This record gives sequence, C-alpha cells and structure tokens, in this order.
Amino acid sequence: MLQRQNTDKRHSMMAVTLDELVPQDHLVRKIDAAIDFSFIYDLVKDLYSEDKGRPSIDPVVLIKIPLIQYLFGIRSMRQTIKEMETNVAYRWFLGFDFHDPIPHFSTFGKNYERRFKNSNRFEQIFSHILSQAIEHGFVNTEYMDADSTHVKANANKRKYKKERIRVEAKTYQSQLEKEINEDRVAHGKKPLPPESSPEVREVKVSTTDPESGLFVKNERERVFAYSFHTMCEDNGFILHTVVKASNVHDSQVLHELFYRVKENVGKPSALALDAGYKTPAVAKLLIDEEVRPVLPYTRPMARIL
Repeated sequence: MLQRQNTDKRHSMMAVTLDELVPQDHLVRKIDAAIDFSFIYDLVKDLYSEDKGRPSIDPVVLIKIPLIQYLFGIRSMRQTIKEMETNVAYRWFLGFDFHDPIPHFSTFGKNYERRFKNSNRFEQIFSHILSQAIEHGFVNTEYMDADSTHVKANANKRKYKKERIRVEAKTYQSQLEKEINEDRVAHGKKPLPPESSPEVREVKVSTTDPESGLFVKNERERVFAYSFHTMCEDNGFILHTVVKASNVHDSQVLHELFYRVKENVGKPSALALDAGYKTPAVAKLLIDEEVRPVLPYTRPMARIL
C-alpha cells in the first residue's frame, strides 16, 4: 500500500533535551568523559582582562572547535561552523543549546592572532591532554613511528629572492667529528683541524613567507611549503610535532623530534621510519639510545663490481 509521509510534522513542537538526541556511543561523548578541559581556564586567564572589555568567547569552546574540525575531517573552519549550526552532537560537545549562536568562522583565527600568538599555550594544552590520555591507559609508548608531510605555504612560487646562506652544521656533526678525532689519535694520527671556512649555498627565499622553503613536488612543480614531522605511538596518538621549512631534509629533524618525545613521554623500544630518515646518523642515534630502528630495505646506490 502506497503511503505518503506527512510533512506537517516538521512544524510540530515537542519537549526534548539536547542530551537525548546524542547517541550514547558517539565520539564526542567518549571524549567528554575521558578529558577534563577545565584546566584550560588556569592556563589562559592571564591573557584576559578580569573587569574590562566585552565578554569573551569561552576559551574551552575555542579549543573544542578546531578539535571537532580535525577529529571529524572537516576541510575548513568555515565549513566546521556550518556543521555546528545543525549538528546536535557538536552543540552538545560545546555546551550549547538549540538557540545559542555559533561563533563566526573567523573567531578562532582572530583570537590566535591577537591573544595566543607567540605563546606556548597550545603546546601546554596539547601536553596536558596527552598526559590525561596516558593516565587513562590510551597511549602505548612501546612502539612508535615518525613521518613527515608537506603543507603548501600561502606564498607565490614566482615571488622570491636568491640568497647565499651559511649551511648549518647538522645536530650530530660535532659528535661525529669528536669520534673521528678520537679514533685518529688512538691510531697515532693528528686530529683533523677545524673547518676554517663555513660552507655556503644559494637558496630561493620567498618574499611573501620567508620562513617557508622551496619544495619540489615532482620533476616540474615547485612550491613554497612547510614540513610537519610527527611522531605517533602504536594506537595513533600524536606525541609531538616539529615544523620546519620543506627544504630541510627529514633526517636532519629526527634528532630534535626524538629528544622532545623522550623528554615528554619517554623513549620506545622500537621506532619505525620511512626511507627519508634512513641515514647512518639516524641509525646510530637510535642504537646509542637502545631503540630498535625499523627501516625499509633500499637498494644499494653504488655500483657493485
């Protein structure tokens, strides 16, 4: 029997709470139960005036908005705000009711620029939430992996200037030179003299975003970009991230990333890396730290006679 849906129900009124409409197994409920966000108020209270100015957006809401964006894979902040206007689960997570206006999509960016920029508040918030995850047993630090991804900078690739810069010594360079000289002395040879003239190379520096680096995506396309180096644990939790210009090689960043993770959460028993990190210096670092390096096999580049 053909049945027509009665669309008049769209205008019916009923008494219902927002909590009733959010499924019990929804991800936002699990996050809300596991993480106490109230610590954010103490971290940021010195950035707000106690008795002057207009009432601010709740700082916890400011942190939860980008958290929703990344957890649910929403492409932009503008789209995130549109989703929050109609998604009752997101409203529940923010502590809003049906009628509370959602902040404008530029609110987070303006607050960052005017209040949080040049401070380490976001890093402190990240570390605190990570420590809560560790306390709840969600984080397994026995096995870790590290990788990098490139993010295009908002800079025209044709607007640049050429500069000659001094090549910075690698983090392990001094240790390597020390061990070489110790070996030479042990074999009755003189230590190598320190390098008198530093190595210089020419690079293209963006006039729009000088902190970015020129990245070659393929044989023809070149863009100014950043490289995000991230270390995760076995369950996918991010432990730390280091951002560098995209023209800095992966292997040169791992030392800084590894020691930061070691200081914050401890070192793993094994660390998985891709071919971009496969250098003798990286292997030596992990072996000296008693961490098993898990690296892919690469074919020898030299000719075998």
